[in-house]
Amino acid sequence: MSKTIENPKQRKITPFRHDTVGSFLRPEVLKEARAKFQNHEISAEELQKVEDREIIKLVAKQKSVGLKAVTDGEFRRSWWHLDFMWGLDGVEKAAVDQGYLFQGEETRAETARLNGKIGFTSHPFVEHFKFLEEITGEDVIARQTIPAPAQFLAELQRPENLASTETYYSSTDDLVADIASAYHAAILAFYEAGCRSIQLDDCTWGMLCDQKYWQLRQQDGADVSEIAKLYARVNKEAITGLPDDLVVTTHVCRGNYHSTWASSGGYEPVAEYLFGIDHIDGYYLEFDTDRAGDFTPLKHVKDQQVVLGLVSSKIGELEDKQEIINRIKEAAQYVDLDHICLSPQCGFASTEEGNILTEEQQWKKLELIKEIADEIWK
Repeated sequence: MSKTIENPKQRKITPFRHDTVGSFLRPEVLKEARAKFQNHEISAEELQKVEDREIIKLVAKQKSVGLKAVTDGEFRRSWWHLDFMWGLDGVEKAAVDQGYLFQGEETRAETARLNGKIGFTSHPFVEHFKFLEEITGEDVIARQTIPAPAQFLAELQRPENLASTETYYSSTDDLVADIASAYHAAILAFYEAGCRSIQLDDCTWGMLCDQKYWQLRQQDGADVSEIAKLYARVNKEAITGLPDDLVVTTHVCRGNYHSTWASSGGYEPVAEYLFGIDHIDGYYLEFDTDRAGDFTPLKHVKDQQVVLGLVSSKIGELEDKQEIINRIKEAAQYVDLDHICLSPQCGFASTEEGNILTEEQQWKKLELIKEIADEIWK
């Protein structure tokens, strides 16, 4: 069940009426510092100082455009997902022959691979959050984004990783149990550090929405419905039994790399499983193009908040305000308006490469989102 508030029109907890997904374009000075660190020209401490300075600036900028929940922009990461996975016990960074395939582009060829049993002892992201919490202040909420447990499971089940995964786990049930346990411990560590808003980023559902993916997996003899149930199960097990005052949201994406995409298809094939996961308070859903289908699957949503990703983080061109308002009204046919929020469809830089738009365009998008939200939820 989702958290309740006194006045549903005036949100007090995440997600907020005007919101964002989490990542931001890396400033050039940060990109230069990361390159120097990789070339052994500066120390880890020197890199951290640059990261600290740029994150302080970023938090101030997020506040200036009216955001009520802020992130560190994922400025200390290379990937939206792999960096977190590499920090878990039993996981190592590994090279592969081929990167993730997007529409017309291929990413760097890296993965997360097992070198032992999965667990949680400590994680650098917890220290990163402590810094964010310290500089955020009391007027906004510091939010932590991490890849969903299902995303980690999918990474370990990539063909390139199957051999190592099966070396340590002969049973899918045992694998799911250890992933869920490690995530649960990690989330509690964030909570102890002061986190009250955690977001699980998840591209697995976007892939399962893609009819071509369904057809391909069925040729392999896989039952995609069973895969959806498995993904829902590992996510649910990881977040069951968390503190009541911790808000848990999830973001569903169809790929977001250098302004390209990886999958397409409406939510209907997975809606029953996705929106049936207990203990999720809100869903950030991609809806900026017709690749995400129509709003009909939202009829499966219970009492959670739905954050409509109607503004694209992939292009610099600013959306038409009235068109966005009309689409929100259309979605309100399936979800009560008091349960709707607005955001970009994804972050502006899911990887350090970033999408193809300027920082000025990035902030203009968020200003437009606030303007629309203020008009709709007066």
